[in-house]
Amino acid sequence: MAANVLVRPARTSDPALIGSIQARAWGMAYGNLLPAEALAVLTPKELTPVWREAVLRPPSAKHGVFVAVTDDLVIGFASVGPSPDQDATERVGQLGVLAVDPLHQRAGHGSRLLSAVVDHARNHGFTALTVWVPEADLARGQFFGSAGMVPDGARRSFVGAGEITVYEARYGAEIGESPGA
Repeated sequence: MAANVLVRPARTSDPALIGSIQARAWGMAYGNLLPAEALAVLTPKELTPVWREAVLRPPSAKHGVFVAVTDDLVIGFASVGPSPDQDATERVGQLGVLAVDPLHQRAGHGSRLLSAVVDHARNHGFTALTVWVPEADLARGQFFGSAGMVPDGARRSFVGAGEITVYEARYGAEIGESPGA
């Protein structure tokens, strides 16, 4: 294990790294689930501006982007904010993305990122957390299940590049209130 492993809020220098990590991680995770044309648009060049906006100009204080760092190298990230789901109350947060560079997976970075997201969510008044998981992504479903998140019965779908329909299941967990609340 690395000597210096931590999770911190994303900094102004992190968006390009976040875009690169997302492109590699999603390419690895979804290479067999999505057509090549869908993956072709998931490039650091396309993703970096989105992450620059999220890091530099979050929509609210309830939004957060966190990075996992090992020996000063950003190797993963996660984003969180209020749930946009129609059935959610103002006390429900949503994990937008959690990704770890494929070369650094299975070393606890995802769990550390999820813990930081839960802390942020609690500190901003959320008492529950949800995440949408592609149904075909069994590893991601197992990861969130092992963290105590369970499918709540909600499903959605969207048509991606190549006219491929992707189905997602929503996982959720009660996270309680902030200890100081």
